[in-house]
Amino acid sequence: MIEKTFSRALVILAVLLAPPLQAMAMPAITCHCFRDRNYDPAQPTLADPYFLATTQNSFFAQLFAVDKGTVVMKKQGGASSDDMWIAWWVAPSAGVGAETLLQKKQGKDNWKELISPYGLNASNLGGRVAAALQARSGSARLAGAVVDEIVLRRQLIGEGELAELRRGGATNQEVIIAILIAGKLRLPAQKLFLEVRSGKSSWGALLQRGRIDGHSIEQEVAALLKQRRR
Repeated sequence: MIEKTFSRALVILAVLLAPPLQAMAMPAITCHCFRDRNYDPAQPTLADPYFLATTQNSFFAQLFAVDKGTVVMKKQGGASSDDMWIAWWVAPSAGVGAETLLQKKQGKDNWKELISPYGLNASNLGGRVAAALQARSGSARLAGAVVDEIVLRRQLIGEGELAELRRGGATNQEVIIAILIAGKLRLPAQKLFLEVRSGKSSWGALLQRGRIDGHSIEQEVAALLKQRRR
């Protein structure tokens, strides 16, 4: 009887000492901890999620002069890639910090309500972004418009080929990694994307063909953007 009472007391004490609201906070965190970070020919698609994420993070960090570690930390803290693209793109024209925009976005259904007071238009944001805002698009579509605006302004890809990628269902991550590898292999980004989508290849295998490994992606992205300055 004494032993049971003692055990019950220990359980209650453990519950009382547990960090408050820890379980409630967990769903807000987006994990960017990838176990598989190297290409394995025996499992060619295994590290693709890492290659896609780190290429996008490197691209974002280089474009907006943000430390890549900070980008990863923000995502681990719950910030979505879509909202980060929008906030960092809009911030300079709005004259406010990107962090401020991200904080204001919390609790709002879409970005139009938040951005409208700044009086921005196509000349500030680009035609694609302005049109997506006007249509009250969700974060995913608006972020896609931001990425499209960036890659076209930087002349990283032609408008027709970008349209083909998007029609094929290419995500922001896939558009960015396809452009990076296409530059190394001197092949159309659309062709590489179709190789992956059809199952004929993987992003890891294509990176290998371009002599890019997980450790050199950041340097390769920096070189790509340096060649195609605005």
